[in-house]
Amino acid sequence: MPFYTHTVQVERSDLDDLNHVNNVRYVQWIQDIAKAHWESEATDKMRSDYFWVVIRHTIDYKSSAVLYDYINIRTFVQESSGVTSTRIVEMFHAETDSLIVRSETVWCLIDAKSKRPTRITDEIVELFK
Repeated sequence: MPFYTHTVQVERSDLDDLNHVNNVRYVQWIQDIAKAHWESEATDKMRSDYFWVVIRHTIDYKSSAVLYDYINIRTFVQESSGVTSTRIVEMFHAETDSLIVRSETVWCLIDAKSKRPTRITDEIVELFK
């Protein structure tokens, strides 16, 4: 299964009152890398015909990151079935390789014209195997 990766550096605007990365920022990064992975693999036609919406996020916060830390983010599609796909996102401290966050998100494929859930095509499944 192919991983899609991205690295971010923690900025002051990412921090909460405890000077750790805010949990909301982690959720944003989870969504950002999922979107980037989709856009990097999907054809223009797929991107115009479909979009994804979140059904459920399950997030385990394992440790914290602070200002100027580099975080390696990786994602992959664990499973696709029917109209839903389960995507894993893991974030690691770049220097120590310790796990900071692990999330499992269930996404639903939506037909862009009807705005209704639609079955994930074999072509889309193959993109993320």
